[in-house]
Amino acid sequence: MSLAGVAQDGTLQRSVLPSGLRVVTEQMAGSRSAAVGMWVAVGSRDEPAPVAGAAHYLEHLLFKGTARRSAAAIAEEIDAVGGELNAFTTRDCTCYHAHVLDCDLELAIDVVCDVLGDALLDPADVETERGVVLEEIAMRDDDPEELLHDEFCAALFGSHPLGRPVLGTEESVSAMRREALNRFYRRRYTPERMVLTAAGNVTHNAVVAAAVRSFGSHLTGCAQPVRPRRGRAHVTGRRALALCPDSSEQAHLMLGVPAMDRHDERRYALGVLNAVLGGGMSSRLFQQVREQRGLAYEVYSAVDSYADIGSLSIYAGCSPGRLGEVAVVIGDVLAALTRDGLSATELARGKGQLRGGLVLGLEDAPSWMTRIGMAELNHGEHETVEDELRRIDTVTGEQVGALARELLRQPITAAVVGPYADADDLPDEIAELIA
Repeated sequence: MSLAGVAQDGTLQRSVLPSGLRVVTEQMAGSRSAAVGMWVAVGSRDEPAPVAGAAHYLEHLLFKGTARRSAAAIAEEIDAVGGELNAFTTRDCTCYHAHVLDCDLELAIDVVCDVLGDALLDPADVETERGVVLEEIAMRDDDPEELLHDEFCAALFGSHPLGRPVLGTEESVSAMRREALNRFYRRRYTPERMVLTAAGNVTHNAVVAAAVRSFGSHLTGCAQPVRPRRGRAHVTGRRALALCPDSSEQAHLMLGVPAMDRHDERRYALGVLNAVLGGGMSSRLFQQVREQRGLAYEVYSAVDSYADIGSLSIYAGCSPGRLGEVAVVIGDVLAALTRDGLSATELARGKGQLRGGLVLGLEDAPSWMTRIGMAELNHGEHETVEDELRRIDTVTGEQVGALARELLRQPITAAVVGPYADADDLPDEIAELIA
């Protein structure tokens, strides 16, 4: 089968098959393993309301058997070579991936392609996994930090699809029928929405050939790859509070504001802002909340970036009696950063944290496989590590300060999970923080 296009940049190579399937590889000198992933540009945000949670439900079902392999055979073949096989679902995409010795690369590609292309979705398996998914939702509800994140997203993004939980809801999963799942699977999991990535001791032409052998029956059509998502979500900061009463002995607080999408050139300045705010042990939040006052064991900030919007959020877990004081300290930290910006020392430390995280996070084949898969799906192009390091180096304190003023002056959205029957039971400082 001929290639529709081939691009090469150093050790990274990219091919586009006529069907629209993209194959991207990164050869890593000295590696003795290979990581393979099949990425699908379908996530929870793409689900119609009646099948909310379908992408994650399929993450379970596709491993239950294909026309060529039973669920046991899938597990046994990977275990027999000491490999790992797994999958994950996000709001933007799904990924089915394997990590094996380099000599077992072809097997890994065959299993991943088989699972993605020819899953049976047997009605009996649909019912069995329905119970498993419902148990996973129940486990999420029993994990205050995971529940808190979903409640925060729902409060921040409102009716936007990004506000929906990736797992779906108990109601949507209980009502989902096999026919609806199969329709979602067959219509959405198509080659033009897929990217096959491989990293480690791999040869690009061998990966392409293995993909054609294993996935060939699905590569007969002609299509252009789907373009990376773009757009601007109509989400603005809003004063909102989501409360989930819980019998836990801790109070869990998450608050934040909308931020830029992942295509915004200021994303590196946002990374530095996040590092200074709550990205490590030297951050302002960690030092003020934990080190100096001992109010919480865990406190941090985080950035989530999507195609059309993003968020900057803060998490803290503390005893219920300290929640009000924690809210006051967080408010003071945000006010000071907005008013005064950051110091030259903080700027250098924040940039160093980003540089180290980027380079040290790419020391194994699965990490490289993930990097090139996300780059292809999200941007349709691949920056070198050196290019990204240069972008980090160009960030200035003035840029970070301006971004802090723009983002942190927005109305704040908050979510709380803890032993509170209703919002009136919360400390007054929470209402004052989001006022």
